[in-house]
Amino acid sequence: MAVASLVLGILSLVIGAFFPGYGWIGAILGIIGIVLGAKGKADAAEAGLAKAGLICSIIGLILCCIFYLACAACFGGLMAAMRFSL
Repeated sequence: MAVASLVLGILSLVIGAFFPGYGWIGAILGIIGIVLGAKGKADAAEAGLAKAGLICSIIGLILCCIFYLACAACFGGLMAAMRFSL
């Protein structure tokens, strides 16, 4: 579970950083990574990987949510500006 959490956390970070329009996918991956990281901390042998996965997933989730909201605000602002310029 720890390795899966780390992989999902890294995917969430990559999607959040390079594909902000698809932030909802990264947010879903981040949430799943958080759950798996929390469960993976129970195994003492993989506690370090689980902690790294948990941290990456949390940062990825926050990044995805911020960028997704920023993209939505930009799109809404552009649509409002286009409507009033006609």
